[in-house]
Amino acid sequence: MNIGDSFRNVLDTVINFLPNLAVFLVILVVGWIVAKVLRKVVDMVLERLHFDRAVERGGIKRALERSKYDASDLIAAIVYYAVLLITLQMGFAVFGPNPVSTLLADVVAWLPMAVVAIVIVVVAAAIGNAVKDIVGAALGAFSWGNFVARVAQVFIVALGVIAALNQMGVATTVTTPVLVTVLATVGGVIVVGVGGGMVRPMQQRWERWLGRAESELPASTGSDEAYQRGREDTMRAQPGAPATAQQEPATGPIPTAPGASGMQSEQPRPDTGDYPR
Repeated sequence: MNIGDSFRNVLDTVINFLPNLAVFLVILVVGWIVAKVLRKVVDMVLERLHFDRAVERGGIKRALERSKYDASDLIAAIVYYAVLLITLQMGFAVFGPNPVSTLLADVVAWLPMAVVAIVIVVVAAAIGNAVKDIVGAALGAFSWGNFVARVAQVFIVALGVIAALNQMGVATTVTTPVLVTVLATVGGVIVVGVGGGMVRPMQQRWERWLGRAESELPASTGSDEAYQRGREDTMRAQPGAPATAQQEPATGPIPTAPGASGMQSEQPRPDTGDYPR
């Protein structure tokens, strides 16, 4: 093969590549424009539907306090980048099978699962926040009411996160090591605490906690007192029951000896101190 043939082959390759490149650029430009339009439309629709106000009840606003996006902007940005990924996949597919196109195809196929996982987490956060408010209001009179409400919220959110990871296909590879680590940590703390002499301190703490919980149960104490009063009333109403009232001393005149009625006893005079002679 001479130099002319080599140059001719390179020129043919470039000529065949240029149409594909032009189609690729056109796809990118059109996809970018569509992504921008969809981002604005989604943001406007969510603002009209008061989406931000709705997600505030689920505690999402606290998570986005330090972010430059609110909930509507975040959803619109997700839609924008999803459309860009689909555009890149379509653009690289023009050049035939290639590693970049395969990677983008896998990412695009994973996007629906990611969207469902995000929805699961948002719903779980909303339910957890509602349960926290209900439990906190029901147990607001107790010092441990807020703690129980927080535990319930964290438990529900954790279930939502596990379900979301399962939806994305990473639950087995992530949740299992985390669960094993947590259990191992708890077991280690128990072993070290028992071996290090935490029995008495923990016993004292449990006694203090239980005593506080017992003192904060007025309903139970009131029912016990009512039971005792009812039992005493029932015993008094039974025939032959011992009388509980004490008899008052007699206040009538004291009898005197015969012949002493005419005798008048002189009383001492407190002002002079004289006594009868």
